[in-house]
Amino acid sequence: MDVIAAVLEPFRWLVSVIMVAFHDGLSAAGMPAAGGGTWVMAIVGLVLVIRAALIPVFLAQVRAQRRMGLLQPELMELQDRYKGRTDQASRQALAREQMALYRKHGTNPFSACLPLLIQAPFFLALFQVLSGLSNASQQGAGLGAMGRDQVAQFDSSSIVGAPLSASLVRGGGDPAAVAVLAVVMILVMTACQILTQRLVAARTTGRQDPAGPLVRQQKVLLYVLPLVFGVGGIFFPLGVLVYWTVSNLWTLGQQFLVSRTR
Repeated sequence: MDVIAAVLEPFRWLVSVIMVAFHDGLSAAGMPAAGGGTWVMAIVGLVLVIRAALIPVFLAQVRAQRRMGLLQPELMELQDRYKGRTDQASRQALAREQMALYRKHGTNPFSACLPLLIQAPFFLALFQVLSGLSNASQQGAGLGAMGRDQVAQFDSSSIVGAPLSASLVRGGGDPAAVAVLAVVMILVMTACQILTQRLVAARTTGRQDPAGPLVRQQKVLLYVLPLVFGVGGIFFPLGVLVYWTVSNLWTLGQQFLVSRTR
């Protein structure tokens, strides 16, 4: 656990630096420093910075997905060649030839998960920052790049009675307001995830064999990822749900633009 904390520490610091920069800028522009709307916009700013930085990764992902679609006939031919051969030597040979095929086309079957994996440390860091704000506020301490005054401001900030540090499980503030905001954001981010995966599947597997590995992978992503985020959302502080909802809206918009320009 100490190793994980040490690995995430730079991400926690970077997350807090970006949020503080946006918060201070918005406060200087006239928004209330302790207002929930100010901190929500700071989180939105964090999303914009991270996702803008990931645009090259997204474009590389799109190219990898296209190459993955092009290699499907060769991959299916390879799998047909080893069909019915279940001994270990045949399985190892199939795996080696599949990897050689992926290298030849410059792609891999997990390319669709790359932006999600890169975002994971920032997401976990934001979760730890928001989850630790209440304790830091009670101790009169700062957290990351956030001074103790900013920690206290965030901890006391809310939207329609729902503190940004509250969650469905932990509660806080007006339980009804927390529940409504959390459920709405969980539904929105889950719907965005499903629509995004449908766009990806339509672009990359439209002409592929329904029983092919790429189609099976997309089906797994279509149902598993929304389930993970939907269930996990009940544990996320509202601030984290804001981050992930806006991030999923960004992803959906990106995929829509790619689908229109393919």
